[in-house]
Amino acid sequence: MFTTDDLRKKWLEFYKSKAHSIIPSAGVIPDNDPTALFHNSGMHPLVPYLMGEPHPLGKRLANVQKCIRTGDIEEVGDATHLTFFEMLGNWSLGDYFKEEQIAWSFEFLIEVLKLPLEKLACSVFEGDKNSPRDEEAATFWEKAGMPRERIAYLNANENWWAKGETGPCGPDSEMFYWTGDNPAPTNYQDTWKDPRWVEIWNDVFMQFNKTPDGILENLPTQNVDTGMGLERTVAVLNGQQSVYETDAFVPILKKIAELSNNPDLSTDPLGTTPSHYSARIIADHIRSGTVILGDLVSPSNTDQGYILRRLLRRAIRHGRKIGINQDLCLPISEVVIEKLSSHYPDLKKNREFIFEALTIEERQFRQTLEKGEKQFERVIQSCKGTIDGNIAFDLFQTYGFPLEMTVELAEEKELKVDEEGYKKAFEDHQAKSRAGSEKKFQGGLSRENIEEETALHSATHLLLAGLRDILGNHVHQAGSNITSERLRFDFTHPEKVERNLLDKVEAYVNKAIAANVDVLLEEMPKENARAKGVEGSFWEKYPDIVKVYTFKDNTGKIWSSELCGGPHVKNTNEMGQFKIKKEQASSRGVRRIKAVLVKE
Repeated sequence: MFTTDDLRKKWLEFYKSKAHSIIPSAGVIPDNDPTALFHNSGMHPLVPYLMGEPHPLGKRLANVQKCIRTGDIEEVGDATHLTFFEMLGNWSLGDYFKEEQIAWSFEFLIEVLKLPLEKLACSVFEGDKNSPRDEEAATFWEKAGMPRERIAYLNANENWWAKGETGPCGPDSEMFYWTGDNPAPTNYQDTWKDPRWVEIWNDVFMQFNKTPDGILENLPTQNVDTGMGLERTVAVLNGQQSVYETDAFVPILKKIAELSNNPDLSTDPLGTTPSHYSARIIADHIRSGTVILGDLVSPSNTDQGYILRRLLRRAIRHGRKIGINQDLCLPISEVVIEKLSSHYPDLKKNREFIFEALTIEERQFRQTLEKGEKQFERVIQSCKGTIDGNIAFDLFQTYGFPLEMTVELAEEKELKVDEEGYKKAFEDHQAKSRAGSEKKFQGGLSRENIEEETALHSATHLLLAGLRDILGNHVHQAGSNITSERLRFDFTHPEKVERNLLDKVEAYVNKAIAANVDVLLEEMPKENARAKGVEGSFWEKYPDIVKVYTFKDNTGKIWSSELCGGPHVKNTNEMGQFKIKKEQASSRGVRRIKAVLVKE
């Protein structure tokens, strides 16, 4: 039986043997990227390097990346969907390309994982009016040892990668494993739609740039980006029916079974019952919530904090459905930390923050649930067979009752819910609040207004240096978000920063800008940077060789020296005047500044 630790270890050792640098996982919160709430793939944190910026550890990289995907929350509970998962990945940044990657893919599957060749198949791009058939990839697969009849040519929906309407794109090649009890079909082209063929790996070949006119141009450097979902692949390799049968979830489900006094919930047989479904949701959501909290995100009603809150509250509600009426988040989170902290040390480091946030959120929601149930009993007194959609939406907005919970309570009273009316009220609410936030749920390689965002990114470095100069060295970065219009910067500080102090910080930044400070990049061992006093948060997330950006004027004065992946302006004369617009609380012990740059 494969374990998640087995597959992680085999993956990293294999690519290390192929001269790849092993890089640590980034956190789940993107740095200075307003286009996405979470990292949702292994390539997401590497976007600057895939776009051409040199990586300090070279052109061959591999890692295991923490990922959060929120688009399928309602699907969680089935055999494969997860909100938090780990992605195994390797990358070539303009180094090797199709032949080497395909040969290594075959070698890893056959020689390392010892998978039987008769259960493997792959697909390549069949070609269309925009790009030719990928005979090159098919030839390399056959050369590596894949029988020709196990190679399928599929359309762009299946085997063409693009992150947007324009920008980098190219064909990909997917690998599949036969999970049926009977022998695998000989010909994959004729049977690729059979659900017993399960995808386990994808090799993406970024070789074109699509222009606004729809023309495909060859990229100056061709990149490889691959991804293998850890939990899903372990389940497939073990012949298990779902990811919840793997070692990633067995100890969590055992704890849920213990809390609910239902030993049956520690197993996950076919024919899953509603109770098993609830247990899966609890396991996934608290696991995901713990990982998000490990990156010091607090539950809130906006952005990542809203997703976190939604996950935790959904888990608590399903806990009630299976008879868990005491606190469940903290004991389950303890199991998650025990399982994952050896790979992601932030979980153990931020254990107290995680537990405190979980305890507060759960107790507050349980109180809200009780009030909501009382409100429900009041509103149904005037209902004539159907609960109005606006009332159902109010139960959601005010008391955190999801529609399905209101429907369930209504059925117990032999009532119906105007679900269409609820959906309309929900959509009206979304339309009012969508402005300015819609882009946060997108992600990709295409970035608009890059010059403005680069200048604001550089401003965050000077802002942090100014805060440390005025408030003290206890100040560190706790998060940031940048759009083309403004920066939002979170920092550690126990109390409100008064305006007179903000003015001093603002003056520090503007003095640096006025001094026409050069922004210098230096690569060095991480421990050397730490010894030199370079500022940096989340040191453990950086590789052994780091980039240090130093803001230094012509007198030799250093205004800021900080770890960062870039990009930055070359000189502060490109930035404009810095203005702090607002200072407020972000979470316990963390303050937030919003600021802008005004071009004269």
